[in-house]
Amino acid sequence: MLAASLFEDLSPHARVATAVLPFVAAVLLRLILGKNRLTRVLISLSTTWFAINVLMAPFSERMQRDILDLRSWFR
Repeated sequence: MLAASLFEDLSPHARVATAVLPFVAAVLLRLILGKNRLTRVLISLSTTWFAINVLMAPFSERMQRDILDLRSWFR
């Protein structure tokens, strides 16, 4: 559970960065190195990492609390 506690302590901007930066890095490598097996695998892995981050974020306690706070702002 150490990894989960590390993500709980991150700010929202840091969470977005951990989701987006691996994908951006993989795309940059693809532009630099061209299409090859390594860049295809890196793009696939980084896309999966991004999807996991986006889909799992609402299940953290902090994110649930933030979502509930947003609801109260729009009332």
